[in-house]
Amino acid sequence: MKKIKIFKLCLLLASVSFAQDNIWTLEECVKHALENNITILQAKNSLLSSEQDIVSAKGNFLPAISSNISGGASLGNIEVFPGEFRDREFYSTSLGVGFSQSVFNGFRNINLLNQSKLNLERNQYELERLKDDISLNVANTYLNVLFNKENLELAQSQVKFSKFQVQQVKVMVDAGSEPMSTLIEMQATYSRDIQSLTIAENNHDLALLSLSQLLQLPYDNFDVEIIQIDAPSANLIYDDIAPILNYAMENRNEIKVAERDIELARLGTKISKSAYLPNISMGYGFNASANFSNLTEDDKFIDQINDNKGHSINMNISIPIFSRNQTKAQVKKSKIQEETTNLALDQVKISLESTIQRAFTDARAALKAFEAAQLSLGSQELAFENSQERYALGALNSFDLEQSRIRLLNARSSLINAKYDFIFKTKVLDYYLGKR
Repeated sequence: MKKIKIFKLCLLLASVSFAQDNIWTLEECVKHALENNITILQAKNSLLSSEQDIVSAKGNFLPAISSNISGGASLGNIEVFPGEFRDREFYSTSLGVGFSQSVFNGFRNINLLNQSKLNLERNQYELERLKDDISLNVANTYLNVLFNKENLELAQSQVKFSKFQVQQVKVMVDAGSEPMSTLIEMQATYSRDIQSLTIAENNHDLALLSLSQLLQLPYDNFDVEIIQIDAPSANLIYDDIAPILNYAMENRNEIKVAERDIELARLGTKISKSAYLPNISMGYGFNASANFSNLTEDDKFIDQINDNKGHSINMNISIPIFSRNQTKAQVKKSKIQEETTNLALDQVKISLESTIQRAFTDARAALKAFEAAQLSLGSQELAFENSQERYALGALNSFDLEQSRIRLLNARSSLINAKYDFIFKTKVLDYYLGKR
């Protein structure tokens, strides 16, 4: 029995420890996402592939070396003299080594190497862009969890308050100082608050589920660390949009990706034009052979190889004259691609500027909404205190007191919404300013 109790105690401690280990901080969430997100892992594989493209492009400058060994046998009767046939066995062996080297191919190899290096740089910027987007997404989803936690705490406090009110009114009804209808109204309010609590719990669970799915983590026992977020102030808002736009246009990775696409398109045009230029290559070969037959006395294998060896050197110059308009069409398509990438850069800049301007406007509007919600909450708190005093004096009925409480509850809820909405909006502006 003691062993069973100790075992149960160990299980309990293990479950508590596991639950504590499943409390994730914002930094841990972002780090985990950057290390395990499938899209980022795919982008990293693209980088590895781009590195191999550079290795391949550098290899084009090296000579191609090859060797060959061949052997054959011929068995059967042959006519040695007119009317005289003999059984003959004939064996032949040859071997060779050769290499070829491109001397000039219209600077194609140089441009291919530059293209592979530029493509690696472009993919690195694309990876950083993905990391930025995922980091912002994780941060916003994390803040959404905190937002729903505050709403849940508010709903829980309202349920406690309603339960207390029901108990108080029940005592008053039993004492005969309040009618039964007042108790019924309070019980209805308590039921509505329980319903609101259920909705808040569901929203909280869904927010946690969304974050766990984004991080690709099990939902069971998953929770986040509560960050104490102070009430935001006007100091967090940016007064001028110009610094944000200037920084984004110079430093945002989507701009750099679009710029590298333009450079890649220009290199593509140079590579296409290389087909207009001559192609010069040279090669060297070494060959040797040996033959054996049962009808002749042949020299030894080494002697034959030494006697039958030979060297060859060749140079080939290929001058394009007419390629059935293939090269011309390819060059034209490359130039069209250049124009397309230029237009893509303009579109990225327009979209980025529009997004930042909208985020800037939303942030300023969110600040005004938050300040208004603060004023509204202050007024509703005073109004509810006054209603409670009037209710205690008998100058206010329970229905009007409940209406005052509902207005206070709505004001608190509106403040939470406005608070996190403002934080979300300012976080987006921080994102475009390169702040983490």
